[in-house]
Amino acid sequence: MSRNSIRHPSPPSIAWPLLAGLAAATLSGCGVDYAMDAVAPGGFAERHPIVLADASTTLEVYPVGGGLDRAAVARIRSFAERYRALGVGRITILAPAGQVDKHGRIVGEIRRALASTGLRGFVGVGSYPGGDPTRVAPVRLVFEGLKAEVATPCGVWPDDLASGGSTEGWKNDAYANFGCATQATLAAQVDDPRDLSQARASDPPDVAMRTRAIGDVREGKDPATNWATKLTPIGQVGQGGGT
Repeated sequence: MSRNSIRHPSPPSIAWPLLAGLAAATLSGCGVDYAMDAVAPGGFAERHPIVLADASTTLEVYPVGGGLDRAAVARIRSFAERYRALGVGRITILAPAGQVDKHGRIVGEIRRALASTGLRGFVGVGSYPGGDPTRVAPVRLVFEGLKAEVATPCGVWPDDLASGGSTEGWKNDAYANFGCATQATLAAQVDDPRDLSQARASDPPDVAMRTRAIGDVREGKDPATNWATKLTPIGQVGQGGGT
């Protein structure tokens, strides 16, 4: 074999390390935490927490036919019961400014509706700034007391949700206002705000039921309750027995 026919391994090309380095640099961009900066913490319950606070509870009463109908009286009585449970101080009846005399009859009927629930000496009368004169202005009942509310204001949009030219548009996170309306609705609907902070105590067990079950077990019987179920064919519903 001639010397010229011997093939020696060629030295590694510098192109491969260079390409590998470029590929690694490109892939490392996936791990950059630019999209994680200033992300709102946790879920919507942490961004918009429901808190218990001393705040105003308001009921707006709209007169019908110059007076109060049954629905309005029922709402006023329910308002009075809520005041008994959660309110402090006194209830204030507020008529639109400049219309106190016009709503004198309504204020009197509201007083009587509150008195029918047993409230005595807890009612004051005042006024609030009137609004649009072309619209019906209600008479408001207000008291201060324990109330559940959202700690952050809703309807705030600090970022452009459709932005693709900034890091804000690349965040894989819920927008800042997400869940605020749901939290506010839940806070407004809860009957007792304290239920959001602590569980209620359990009612004592039914002694008669426990005694019956224990007696059945001692006698070797099944302690389960047999619930009688009567199935009615759907075709007989509404026929009144038929012929």
